[in-house]
Amino acid sequence: MELAVEEIGNGVTRIVLDGRMDIAGASAIDTRFSALAGSRRSLVIDLAKVSFLASMGIRLLVLGAKTVASKGGKIVLLDPVPQIESVLTTAGIDTVIPIHHDAASAVAAVML
Repeated sequence: MELAVEEIGNGVTRIVLDGRMDIAGASAIDTRFSALAGSRRSLVIDLAKVSFLASMGIRLLVLGAKTVASKGGKIVLLDPVPQIESVLTTAGIDTVIPIHHDAASAVAAVML
């Protein structure tokens, strides 16, 4: 699992995830992802390149969302592929972390 960070501007940070969010993948990015969630208030998590999502990956996303929300911030998920979106909606994650399919609406959703 790879994690890239892009500062979009206006305090919005885009985190691009690439790979499998299984136990190994989630463990590989856990510390860095948690640090970003702890230090940012507006996060767009780009899931377009995530090919697999397991419970450990869901846990990482939810904990990050709780961390950001505890500071009055906002987090959204951007453009998951259909199989990943199905996992997220089946687990009810979309009720906790909104899903957007275009970058402009995702950025607008997290602007404070």
